Amino acid sequence: MDLSQLPYRTLAIVRGTDRDAAVRTVLTLAEEGITAAEVSLTTPDAFGVIEQARRELGPDAVLGAGTVLTDADAARSADAGASFLVTPGLVPDLATELPCLIGALTPSEVIAATRAGALAVKLFPASHGGLGYLKALRDPFPQVPFLPVGGVDAATARAYLAAGAVAVGVGSPLIGDAASGGDLWALRDRAAQWRHELAEAVAE
Repeated sequence: MDLSQLPYRTLAIVRGTDRDAAVRTVLTLAEEGITAAEVSLTTPDAFGVIEQARRELGPDAVLGAGTVLTDADAARSADAGASFLVTPGLVPDLATELPCLIGALTPSEVIAATRAGALAVKLFPASHGGLGYLKALRDPFPQVPFLPVGGVDAATARAYLAAGAVAVGVGSPLIGDAASGGDLWALRDRAAQWRHELAEAVAE
């Protein structure tokens, strides 16, 4: 799994209050060209959402589970068809063979995440330090693939990518209320705008 090759270098974070709406959100994003998605386990029946989306999208879809906190979460996510896991912070000795995006904020946490074999370090919450903080972290960790998450909109996404982030994770600025039963046409409009805003940054 090469995060730098994600369409628009974007990982959509689907977190909502309605199971069926969350499935529709993942499928609509895929139709709109944003094909990498993480389903947060805080979503009702998140494992069922992943399982159904996997059936609809096929075995090669970049579909993962987010907010993974325990070995049981990891195992059930794998059984549901997740191809990667995302944690909000360090989860010591997480038992899984799936690639993991491990949440970290401080330099010590970045070191721990990389030693744990993180596919990428999920810089969370990225809004805590913003662009300047990512740039500061990249000085001592130039080889670490960072994926900023938290408060990421199109403008900050472009800036993070320009500063060396491998990709970005985006939630509500893209998803809106779609995963809680909101308007899917509005989601399509936001997805189209996101593609427009990120196309030039990704091409650079």
